Amino acid sequence: MFTGLVSDVGEVSSVEPRGALRRVRVLCSYPSESIALGASIACGGPCLTVVGSGIAHGKSWFDVDIAAETLARTTAVTWKPGEQINLERSLKIGDELGGHIVTGHIDGIAEILSIEDFDGMKRFWIRAPHGLSRFIAEKGSVSLDGTSLTVNGVKGDAFSILLIPHTLHVTTWGGKRAGDAVNLEVDLMARYAARLSETAPAKVTAEAAAPSYP
Repeated sequence: MFTGLVSDVGEVSSVEPRGALRRVRVLCSYPSESIALGASIACGGPCLTVVGSGIAHGKSWFDVDIAAETLARTTAVTWKPGEQINLERSLKIGDELGGHIVTGHIDGIAEILSIEDFDGMKRFWIRAPHGLSRFIAEKGSVSLDGTSLTVNGVKGDAFSILLIPHTLHVTTWGGKRAGDAVNLEVDLMARYAARLSETAPAKVTAEAAAPSYP
């Protein structure tokens, strides 16, 4: 479980194909001794499991295996050495929940349509896959590339977000361009609310059709 508050920007060091999966090494600033085998780290949004860690040339690193399902649903399929990715370590009991509840389970890939710069900030218009846009609401939360963000406006399948200078500086968002793909995770509560609304009519119909007894 995560909050969408990025704690480091890592760099992809190597990508090693292994049949249907890929082993990726990520350089980071986390102390190597604090990265436990089997730990969960959100890498650019997807929650990935640490399968190895260490120090090389004074820099901490950790390895993750990216399975076929993750490669099919996320931008991880395009990662290459030198790629910058947002990192967040999993929550511990007592940590501040400063963003929103993020699972690291990516729903799909969104596309940056346009970027407007003003007063050191940037407004992004982003297009969500059609099947996911119904989960995105004005003033709601969304996770993009592992960053917890507030939706400012919605127009059809497109929505806007506004990033302050601090966020642009401590995440990969400062280097984003129109046309870039980003990992999208919709708000967990919106997902369950939509599912409940889908099943509620069927439940009412079934109860109405059931015979009543004294």
